[in-house]
Amino acid sequence: MMVALGVYAIVQLGSAREATDGIVARDLKLARLIDDLGNDTRAIGNLRRNAVIDFLVRERGDTTDPALLGKPIGETARAWRQTADQVEAALKALIRSAQEYEPLAISNERAANWRKLNAQATETAAFFTSLRMKAEALFSAVAVKDVASVISRNAELNQTQAALLQRVDGTRGVLDDNFAAGQRRVSEIQESSRLSIYLTLATAVLLAILITWLIARAVVQPLKGLMEFVDRVGEGDLSGRLEAHSGDEIGRLATNLNAMVAGLSDLARTNRAATADLNAAAAEIRASAQEQAASVEEQFAAVQQTAATMDQITHTGAQIGKRATEVIATAQATAQTSRQGLRAVSDTAKAMDAIREQAEAVAGNIVSLSEKTQTIGDIIETVNDISERTHLLALNAAIEAAAAGESGRSFAVVASEMKLLADQAKAATGQVRGILGEIQRGINTSVMLTEEAVKRAAAGKARSDTTQRTIEEITAKIEEGTQVFQQVIASANQQQMGIEQVMGALQNIRQASQQTAAGTRQVESASANLTELAQALMALAERYRH
Repeated sequence: MMVALGVYAIVQLGSAREATDGIVARDLKLARLIDDLGNDTRAIGNLRRNAVIDFLVRERGDTTDPALLGKPIGETARAWRQTADQVEAALKALIRSAQEYEPLAISNERAANWRKLNAQATETAAFFTSLRMKAEALFSAVAVKDVASVISRNAELNQTQAALLQRVDGTRGVLDDNFAAGQRRVSEIQESSRLSIYLTLATAVLLAILITWLIARAVVQPLKGLMEFVDRVGEGDLSGRLEAHSGDEIGRLATNLNAMVAGLSDLARTNRAATADLNAAAAEIRASAQEQAASVEEQFAAVQQTAATMDQITHTGAQIGKRATEVIATAQATAQTSRQGLRAVSDTAKAMDAIREQAEAVAGNIVSLSEKTQTIGDIIETVNDISERTHLLALNAAIEAAAAGESGRSFAVVASEMKLLADQAKAATGQVRGILGEIQRGINTSVMLTEEAVKRAAAGKARSDTTQRTIEEITAKIEEGTQVFQQVIASANQQQMGIEQVMGALQNIRQASQQTAAGTRQVESASANLTELAQALMALAERYRH
């Protein structure tokens, strides 16, 4: 039922989607066609009016303004005829599409709208044929330059053009009504699908309730009886039996349960007798194992005390060796650190020498830079002198230009620009001179700092040499101490080897004693387990009543 419901829902949704796709594809196609038809209809009206206006302007002789003249009349007429052909083709396509879509309509309302659209398009096509004939007559009047006929025919064509546009708009209205009818039909299909699915779901729920009731009657109630019988058997009552009324699975289960209970009853009787014998044998084994365990425990205690004493001696020797090894490792690490310190001090001395050499080189470069700045200062003095002379020359040129009057005005402008450039050059040289002064002071400070760095590098080199000698002495003493500790560890290791041999012998004796004691305890534990098992079996056998 659920699979059928799913397939039905998919089919209904597919139908709704197919109807929607058909409406959208067809109606949108015709909507675009009608929009193009309206645009072309307006275009032929504009072309005709432009042709009439151009004709009347030319006939009045008002050709002085080229802007009033459009394209040639013949070219406008050709454009009008091409657009008219497009309008006629669009109307034919609209009629053909309405005829094709009518048999495919999803409702009677849409079929009626397709017929209405066909009639509207056919009427519009006939009306357009009349308009085209009148327009051709207008163009013929233009060709023979009949002004009165052109004016009268143009007025009539304006009215006809407006009526044609109304019919085209009416065609679009019919298409909109058809689209609305399609939407209503799709809504009806969706509502019908929803109602059908709800009804199918309700039917499936009712069937599920009926099947559940039948299962409860045929299976659940008999199973309750079987469970009550099993509970009684679990409580120890083996006297009851089930009645098998049918040959189905529940009947076979009842028969098998009866056979199982009969077997359990026989097993309980046999188990009670065997358990009594097992309990007596386990008690005898446990008494013998307890006597043997007491003897083994005394022997194991003596061996354990001797082993503990030797273990303490071994532990003390191991601690001595461990401490000595730690001291040697510390001494070796200290020696290694000292050697690393020697290398670090040596590297530091080399770095001090490199720093001193670099500082001396920097000092030489700074002195050379100071000499170059002095040369730049001389150049700036020369530039300043040139700017002052230029300033004086510009002043003289201005005086001469003023004396020359109007003829010297342009020269006065040049003289003013030269004076301005001379002032700017003088101001720039003043700024550069100030900057060079600051650079010179910075160079002097750098020279003093470099000399101080060279002195400090030399002092650091002397201190690092002293540190290197001290670390060498400490390293030598640490290596001597390490050799002494290694000799102590060798003696302790020899003593430890002897103690370990004695411990090995005692360990073998202790392991043998432990194995004997463990075996005795296992025998005692096994006998106790047998006794407990026998008692449990007897208690279990007493549970079942038969």
